[in-house]
Order: sequence, then C-alpha cells, then structure tokens
Amino acid sequence: MLTRREACRLLGAGPAALAMMAGAGLAADTDGGQKSEGKVLMPIGDATEVVDTLYPYFRLQEEGFEVVVAGPKARTYHMVTHEIPPEANIPWDITQEAPGYHLAASVAFADVKPEEYAGLFVSGGRAPEYLRYDQDLMRVTRHFFEAGKPVAVVCHGVEIVAAAGALKGRKMTTVGKCALDVTQFGGTYVDQPCVVDGNLISCRTWHDYNTPFMKVFLDQLRKVSAKRSGGTP
Repeated sequence: MLTRREACRLLGAGPAALAMMAGAGLAADTDGGQKSEGKVLMPIGDATEVVDTLYPYFRLQEEGFEVVVAGPKARTYHMVTHEIPPEANIPWDITQEAPGYHLAASVAFADVKPEEYAGLFVSGGRAPEYLRYDQDLMRVTRHFFEAGKPVAVVCHGVEIVAAAGALKGRKMTTVGKCALDVTQFGGTYVDQPCVVDGNLISCRTWHDYNTPFMKVFLDQLRKVSAKRSGGTP
C-alpha cells in the first residue's frame, strides 16, 4: 500500500507512475494504517476521461474506501482529456480529445464479484461507447441497481447504466449531448448539476464535482458500510 506522500511523489514522476498507484492503492498516512470502509468498483477502458476518473479515484480513498479499478482485462489503460478549448482559433462544437495519463485495472469485468462492493462509480470519456457491449460489465452494473447500492454516474457514463437497462422510470442528468441515452431508455433527463434519484447519483461533467454529487455518494456508501458492519449509519 502507498501512503499519500508516496503517491504525491509518484504523481510528480509522470503519467506512467499512475499505473503503479492503481495497483498498490493508498494507505492512510498514519503509523497504524486505516481500515477500509468498503470497496467501490470503478470500471474503465481505453479513452476513459482523466478528471472524471482520477478525482473520485483519490477522493474516495481519502475517505477510507478501497477503489478497485476494473476493465475488460486486467491491464493498464490509456486515459484521455475531454474539453472544449476556451480560445481556439477554430471553434470546436464538441469536446476535443487529447492523450492523458494511464491507469491500471487490477481485475477483469468477468472476474468481478459485485456482491463484495459497497458501490459503483461510472466515469465518462469515450470508453463507455464500447464498454456497454461487455456483458460481464452489464451483469455487474445490474447488480448494484437490483441491490439498491449507490451508483454514481458522470458524463458519458450514462451509456453504461442505460445499456444495463437501469434507467426506466429514473431521473438523472448527464452532459447535454447524451440526454437521449436517458430518455430513449425510459428515463427522464434533468439538466441540473446534480440529480439524486434513490441510489442513482448523477452529474453532468466533472465541472459539477463541486455540487453535492460526491457528498451524497459518500453518504450512501457509508450507510451501506455501516449496515454491513452492523453499526449505525
């Protein structure tokens, strides 16, 4: 396990260090270590968006949760940045993609046992376009909805939960260009920074991370963890 100080040194060393961080995880920066509050599953693939993913990856660990990164295979994946350049000479009508960091998945979707996890975090980028065809990921995703466990979704992550058939009668938000992924699968699209519908917590893009999005997700995760341990939420 890596301490936060060690993680910061690795970040300074460059993108390749993130693969080592993903495989090792973060430990509390204390002498005695820190007991995990529970595990959160984070599915990724090539072209997963950097900020969509890395902020919750580290934020959840700061709160004591173990983040398990999963992919089609247990290997290192290429991440990307998505943004509309603010002062481009030729304007972009849609997000521009550029290479980002790398992140390692420690487990393949086929080997995930979803009952071991307290919650699911689905980030965006271009990866969900093809990850939604992975039947093992669909099986895993449906488990969290059927069990009522918290599911956080940002941006293009909607494509995964929609393909899993989890949006009928549900309300959620996403980036505007993905609104049809909600409505065509029986859900209601709400253009707000953060929408909470039971165990489904969604935001439009990483720009909305300063809303109640992560706070609500963390609160629901703690309740699941407390229930498992027999404590009081």
